[in-house]
Amino acid sequence: AAPSPAFARCNCACVDGDMQPICTTSIEITPICPPSVCPLAPLAVTPIQPPTIPPVGASYCYPAQVLNPHIKRYQWQQLCR
Repeated sequence: AAPSPAFARCNCACVDGDMQPICTTSIEITPICPPSVCPLAPLAVTPIQPPTIPPVGASYCYPAQVLNPHIKRYQWQQLCR
């Protein structure tokens, strides 16, 4: 488990092959992401996730492939909206 940031932040990232805003909390103002070409996410079986209760302000959570810009590969992350 990675340590959580001491402050909330939002950024744009490639999620399942499309540029989307990702925020660390649901109360942040999401940025408008610039048009961008993302590499296609590889075909993969969605990992089995234990049931979770969405955080305050979110209605659901789901696993998604998010491009890690440091290693230039997609990694599975739990995203909530």
